[in-house]
Parts: sequence; structure tokens; C-alpha cells
Amino acid sequence: MPDQHLSQTTEPLDATAPGAGDKTRPSGTALFDAVVNLCKRRGFVFPSAEIYGGIRSTYDYGPLGTLMLRNVKDAWWRAVVQERDDVVPLDAAILTNPKVWEASGHLATFTDPLVDCRSCNERSRADHLETDETGAPVCPHCGSTDLTEARPFNLMFKTFVGPVEDEASVAYLRPETAQGMFVNFANVQTTMRRKPPFGIAQLGRSFRNEITPGNFVFRTREFEQMEMEYFVPPAESPQWFAYWCAERLSWYSRYGIPEAMLRLRPHETEELSHYSSGTADVEFAFPWGWGELEGIANRTDFDLKAHSEHSGVRLEYFDQASGERYVPHVIEPAAGATRTMMAFLLAAYDEDEVGGERRSVLRLHPRLAPYQVAVLPLSKKPELAPLTDEVLASCRRRFVCERDETQSIGRRYRRQDEIGTPLCVTVDFDSLVDRCVTVRDRDTTAQERVPVDDVVAYVAERIGS
Repeated sequence: MPDQHLSQTTEPLDATAPGAGDKTRPSGTALFDAVVNLCKRRGFVFPSAEIYGGIRSTYDYGPLGTLMLRNVKDAWWRAVVQERDDVVPLDAAILTNPKVWEASGHLATFTDPLVDCRSCNERSRADHLETDETGAPVCPHCGSTDLTEARPFNLMFKTFVGPVEDEASVAYLRPETAQGMFVNFANVQTTMRRKPPFGIAQLGRSFRNEITPGNFVFRTREFEQMEMEYFVPPAESPQWFAYWCAERLSWYSRYGIPEAMLRLRPHETEELSHYSSGTADVEFAFPWGWGELEGIANRTDFDLKAHSEHSGVRLEYFDQASGERYVPHVIEPAAGATRTMMAFLLAAYDEDEVGGERRSVLRLHPRLAPYQVAVLPLSKKPELAPLTDEVLASCRRRFVCERDETQSIGRRYRRQDEIGTPLCVTVDFDSLVDRCVTVRDRDTTAQERVPVDDVVAYVAERIGS
């Protein structure tokens, strides 16, 4: 097939392998702009309600973004729940009794400092403002220093349950998924017969009325979280905190982010949350600087004790073997699914040259790519359709696939490279004679002839599935 000569290679795919030719990967603002442009152009992320002018920092995930985001969440679920014996799942409600947020401290403390600019009337977070040479905070919108005093702004979305909008019907959209796991601790522990250490994991949407959302999907008012609460005997909490810090940092490297783009940053004492005895953030080198992907916190017994006090229900564990009764401490790894997807896109984006032609390529880990396989008939001639259908049907039983038959084969290869598809399977006229297809590698552009009956096994070996 056009692209490169056939080569005989059966090495597993490497998501961070260098591409063919000279690479000139953009960085900084150029990298950010390139990825944002690709997301819109190729159907990863769209501005929400764009035909009506959109709504600030709200996005819809297109066909490819939906597939990739699901793959990111599945990879997290596989590592935290599926491959472990000590973690069970939960799916708690988004609408929550306000007493939960009173007990957790969110009604009183879940705030950001808000300032208004008297010149342009824009609002900003006071702790994110730059200062002028005199030390006065500067409005990021107009440059004025004529700002109001900072005041606390609660980040929770308030709503009403039922037909009457009064104080008795107030409810809140959850600003985090954690509290659903705390209030269900006794239910889960009893029904699943779990003894600490054990965890409860949850994937779901959260809502925060951010004052200054931005940086594409990094900070939005509606987002998805991947959280786990790991309940441990109090004396064991330091060792489990260290364990989960190392475990979660390694997960990002496992799926293709270079170690140089990751770091684990412990919080200073003055920045610790009121419930935490220790917190560390997994941070990624975004184009604008280091930003949080995931926080790992030792929440001690704060949450279970707070909910016990406010509800009157004892949330503790009784160890029948030792006769000990205690309130478990909690280690919480909490990640943002949408910003994690963004980090994988930024880390995977590359530009190189193949056959004298520039190409953009997403070197995504095969498990994260929207499609694992693209099946390409060499032409639209009807005699290729039956075998193309056969290959596609066999691959679809195991992998997420796309059939792509528009434009030249070279252009289709470039299109699949740009959306991160690890392998392309091409059905040509020789295939009708020898029942073999050409499998092309995204990163090296190397090609190999493979019997049709062996394609599924071959692809599975190459992508590690």
C-alpha cells in the first residue's frame, strides 16, 4: 500500500514510539491551539449549543471524543475496580439532600474569593489575579486595578425539588462524587461483607459554579470525576496514602504520558483542606504550566464522623476478631476524567514527515484511541465489498472499528493517523486471490500482509488486548 514498503514486524505497539521522518512537535501555545483545533475539526469536542453562540466553558463530546472519554474511564475502572479484590463500585444520585452538604462543610466552606472590576464589571477569582508593580491586583479583562474587596462565593449549583421554590425544597447538584460514598459506607460494608482496608469507587458527573472556568476542557462547570474512597484502619492510613500516591502516578505513565510530563506535588501545610492530614497532586505539564490531574488525600476520619454526628447513624467498623470498634480513615484518589483525556491528547499529539509529506498524528495508547482498527477497502469497486464486510464484522466483535472508504488510500491513512487509530487494515484486489490484507502501523507506518483468518488475533497481539 502507498506509504512505506512492506516490513515483517510483529512487535507490540508502543504508544510513545517515535514516528517516521523528522519530527517538529509543537509546544506551548502552538501545541494547545493545534489540539483544540483538531478536537473541533475531527469530532472530539464541540462548543455546546454552538449554533446559538454557545455557553461559556461548556462543551459537547463528539463521536470520537465520546469514544475516547469512555476509554479513559474504562482504563481507570479497569485499574481501580476490575483488577482488584478490595474495591467495589457505587453509582450515587446527583441530586443530594442538603443535609449532606451541611455535614460535609460544603455549605459553609466550599467557596472561592470573588472580586468585581468596577471598570468593566467582569468577575474574577481573587487568588488567580496578577499584580502590578505596586502589588495591586489587576483585572485580567481590562487591566484596571479598581476592584472590589474579595468576598466568598459558594460554588455549588442550587436547585429546587418539586413544584414550589421555597427553602423546604432546596437541593444541590453534587460538587463532588465523594459524599455519596461516605453516606453509603454502612450500606456497602454490610451488604458486601467488607473489612477495611477496602474501597468504594464511583464514576460520575459533578457540578461547580466556577468563577473563572477556562483552558478548554481543563476547568468547566460540568465535568466527570473518577473517585475512590479507600477505608483503612487508622494506624495504616500513612502507608496506604503512600501506596495510592505511587499507584495513581504510575497509571498515567502506563497509558502513554511521558514521565517528564508528570510529577507528584505534595501540598504545603497551609494549602491542605480542612479534612486532610496529607494531600498530593498528580500534575501534568500543560502548555500553560503544571496543572492538577488527580488529588490523593488522606481525609482521616473527618467525613464519617461528620455524617455520624449530623445523621445520628453510627458509621464505624466493628472487628469481631479483635473486638475493636473504630471509625476508618479514608484515602481518596480523585481524578477528573475530562482533563485527563485532555492531558492524553496533549501528550500524544505529534507532527512528522512521511514520504515527503507533513502529517499530524495522535500517538495514543491503543486502549485509549477512539478506534482500535480502521478497515479500508482500496477502492469503492463493488467486488471488494464482501471481503471488506467480512473483515470488518470479525474485527468488530472484539474492537471498536471504523470503515473508511472515501478519498485516496494515502489520505485515509493520514486521517486515521490524526485521530489516533493504531492499525489500519486494507483490503485490496490481491486480497481476493490470497485472502490476505495489509495491516499498517500508525507510529512507524510499517506494513505487513496478514491472512484474513488471522487478523483478529494479530491485532489483539499488537495492541495488547
